[in-house]
Amino acid sequence: MKDLHYYMSLNYEIKLRQLTEEEGSGWFAEIPLLPGCISDGETVEEAINNINDAKKCWIETCLELGRDIPAPVSGEFSGQLRLRMPRSLHKALSEKAKEENVSLNQLIVYQLSGAWHSKKST
Repeated sequence: MKDLHYYMSLNYEIKLRQLTEEEGSGWFAEIPLLPGCISDGETVEEAINNINDAKKCWIETCLELGRDIPAPVSGEFSGQLRLRMPRSLHKALSEKAKEENVSLNQLIVYQLSGAWHSKKST
């Protein structure tokens, strides 16, 4: 069972932005993968400490309410995939891409996305 300790040990991306004087100065911190998980601090270190506290509260609340908690995606995926296929399929896909006036990559990503989303909804 995934508990608070498990989620706190995950390496969530933290985004930091320096606040303007109009915004009160200091630093703004957020964890984009956890909607609404934001904080701030006078220094970078304080903002990071505060966002970690906010992360803990955010996760505790989700666990109490039984809500899903997204896990960060590791940096293992480049978005590139080398794929071998029959020549006849390559030809058919290339012709369809030309007909649609898109690149072969765009056509394949579009087709895979459609198949993935329709499978997830069933």
